[in-house]
Amino acid sequence: MAGIKALISLSFGGAVGLMFLMLGCALPVYNTYWPLFLLFFYILSPIPYCISRRVVDDTDSASNACKELAIFLTTGIVISAFGLPIVFARATVIAWGACALVLTGNLVIFSTILGFFMVFGTNDDFSWQQW
Repeated sequence: MAGIKALISLSFGGAVGLMFLMLGCALPVYNTYWPLFLLFFYILSPIPYCISRRVVDDTDSASNACKELAIFLTTGIVISAFGLPIVFARATVIAWGACALVLTGNLVIFSTILGFFMVFGTNDDFSWQQW
């Protein structure tokens, strides 16, 4: 039953993060939808780590180059997702208030993605690898 509670709390976190992103876009004060490009970063961020989990054998305890490359690429995607709203705000494409809302949404969404991999990353009965 702990898996269901974790899944519900993670979906709530994702919904709250997307709410902050939409508020940064759709409030009448801001009314610009450029920050929605961050949805691509949300989709792309777990892909390198998922691919490396499928390719790499976890039996050896030593560090693996494939896994470290995946973590490096994921870190680059996450940093880019935090940098894009700041670049938009500096170029006056979006307002700074919208940038703050989008950065808050980024923090919540990426925390939710990290929580997903921490909760469902183990090889127990209820695992994300079964999906």
